[in-house]
Amino acid sequence: MSDESAGGAVPGPDGALRCPWGLSTEDYVKYHDEEWGRPVHGDDALFERVSLEAFQSGLSWITILRRREGFRAAFAGFKISDVAAFTDTDRERLLADEGIIRNRAKIDATLANARVLADWPEGELDTLIWSHAPDPAARPAPRVIGDVPAITDESTALSKALKKRGLRFVGPTTAYALMQACGLVNDHLVDCTARKR
Repeated sequence: MSDESAGGAVPGPDGALRCPWGLSTEDYVKYHDEEWGRPVHGDDALFERVSLEAFQSGLSWITILRRREGFRAAFAGFKISDVAAFTDTDRERLLADEGIIRNRAKIDATLANARVLADWPEGELDTLIWSHAPDPAARPAPRVIGDVPAITDESTALSKALKKRGLRFVGPTTAYALMQACGLVNDHLVDCTARKR
């Protein structure tokens, strides 16, 4: 059985080993190599990630990644204070914006989340999210894709903490995807070149 069929790291065009998903499209190569799993801090930056992970729910991440600039333009760069001030006119604009995912429930959740977060002290979202980062030594590096969980105790706890504070569309699976994307966990496969960076 080859490493690829077993779900292990596979060589890219440059010969470097990568997580298999990171080679499935050109967009993914750049995202995998330069962003996924790297630490993200700052309330606005984390609000963007929370929002995009919510929009991704039920869809492929590539769908969101290819529309990310459209989302940033539509949601004022995900600056919490600006999005919190959006009006009904802004909501209607978003529902008509072909550059994003026009899902009413997800748009409403993003606007509601911004209003909640606008009342938090600066740095509180960052602190809350990062307080759920597990001990890196507590879990061995995944060898194959099948070793990577979809939900963990930490993501369940993060989901509960965010929901308790009034945030929406932050279930345990979405919370774990957020943890992976923002570097709270390193789920690059053990042989993946990006893991060593």
